[in-house]
Amino acid sequence: MSTLLNAHSLCMETAFGPLFSDLSFTLKKGDRVGLIGYNGCGKSTLLKLLDGTLLPSSGTVSQANHCLLARAEQHLPDALAPLTLLDAVLDNLPPAERDSQRWRVEALLTDMGFSVEDTALTAATLSGGQHTRLLLARALIKQPDVLLLDEPGNHLDLPTLLWLEQFIQRWNGSFILVSHDQQLLDNVTNSSWILRDHRLHSFALPCSAARRALAEQDESDAQRFKEEQKEIDRVTVSAKRLATWGRVYDNEGLSRKAQQMEKQIERLKENQTDVTAGSQWQLQLHGEALRANRLLEIENLSVSPAPGAEPLFSAPLARLKSGDRVAIIGRNGCGKSSLLRLIWQHYCARAENDALRLHERVELGYYDQTLHQLQDEATLLDALEDFAPSEETRKRALINAGFAWSRHGQLVGSLSGGERSRLLFVGLALARYSLLMLDEPTNHLDLEGKEALAETLQNFEGGVLLVSHDRQLMQQTCQRFWLIHNGKLEEWLDADAAWARLREGDETPATTEAVAPEPQPHDDALERLIALETLLADDLARKPKHQKPQQQAQWRLEIHELNQQLELL
Repeated sequence: MSTLLNAHSLCMETAFGPLFSDLSFTLKKGDRVGLIGYNGCGKSTLLKLLDGTLLPSSGTVSQANHCLLARAEQHLPDALAPLTLLDAVLDNLPPAERDSQRWRVEALLTDMGFSVEDTALTAATLSGGQHTRLLLARALIKQPDVLLLDEPGNHLDLPTLLWLEQFIQRWNGSFILVSHDQQLLDNVTNSSWILRDHRLHSFALPCSAARRALAEQDESDAQRFKEEQKEIDRVTVSAKRLATWGRVYDNEGLSRKAQQMEKQIERLKENQTDVTAGSQWQLQLHGEALRANRLLEIENLSVSPAPGAEPLFSAPLARLKSGDRVAIIGRNGCGKSSLLRLIWQHYCARAENDALRLHERVELGYYDQTLHQLQDEATLLDALEDFAPSEETRKRALINAGFAWSRHGQLVGSLSGGERSRLLFVGLALARYSLLMLDEPTNHLDLEGKEALAETLQNFEGGVLLVSHDRQLMQQTCQRFWLIHNGKLEEWLDADAAWARLREGDETPATTEAVAPEPQPHDDALERLIALETLLADDLARKPKHQKPQQQAQWRLEIHELNQQLELL
């Protein structure tokens, strides 16, 4: 198997310390790698080092002569906003080739699910799913051997996520995929790189299996460290005793022996097994139950994206009380985020509105998916002032969240998306809310953060309004579902029934914005396949003694049959 690129002793230093040190790895033809790790550990930076956008502090990256890399950006560059789709893709080619390659760009955009009319749209007007397909097209037009994908699943609704998964499965080149979507990684990768503690851990396994393997390695390392520490402690006690006897009895032999043992202790410490520092932050949100019949009541409310704009949907009647955890579901652009913004604006203005009523004593917390609650020009310490007036409290919270004291004066605008998300969660964790609104909170959370969010929401004492496309999170945490469909808000108690209702009326391309114009698998079979893969992944994530091997075998058989039926094999 031919080698495509090599990295040797890569090191990346920042003003606040090293991101990673001494990374060495090889990517070969056929490798389909999932790159995972805590937010802020340097995953996006590593991709930029591989394609030459950034230069390492030390170390080298070398590509095979025949190898061409292309990176699909995480965000649409600002310079592309006024360009049409066609010009935005052509922009990624050398100027001398653009006229001759126009036909190939048009064909590629068609393959990516865009109509001829869509190619005249400006990049600034695209939805999140269309942005993802445009960024992929910009990378693919280079016809790369290696594709670098930086969190392409962010901000996508379920149909677009399914399209993305099928696209990556059909990609016949090698790739490195940064993602926090464990199910996506399990379905499309054959190996995993885990960036942690400034080092890279490599496994020839998909994400779930690699995480289990690393956890087992951590347990083994911790046990070995414990035994080594016992030996260090034993030798230390002996050395101190001999040194004392040497002084008391003026015995040079005993003193010399004590010095030899001290050198032995230094060697033992130098060779002691490294133990992971683990995640520096545990996501926790604190709720407070308000003794009231309802925290929020909506009646005959029309929701628009902006004042004076046409309504996106109307809500006849909806109520929420303490202990309710409600998921708001619907396609991108249906008005889910607009509803949360409307409630937040109403709360901040303390306005009177018969169609939207909040309890007079409600304390409302809001996670805005754009993260605009945190001002770019504010320092990390000042950005949390609205959540906690005490400077000492804010300092402790930042340090506990992994933001060292030296970073407290850093500007919010310089943070990565994941770090900015973590900072907002730190702020929300400093208060106790009776009502919490979360708009796509998993977009920038790492895998451990998602698991912690699910756990903390299950125990949240107040009310929760959650907008998300993460089905696993919603099923784990919510007991009611507000579905926005065909311009109306409907309430459902069963998630599967709500999603089945959402799939109704998929007859036009506009309602499945990112589905390519090729024959699509039957929805019911596809949904069943997703459900089975989720069940299998969840069961495999349990400890071996709690797993169900017979049930796993049945699930695998049905998954294989569905893959054949859907022609995904």
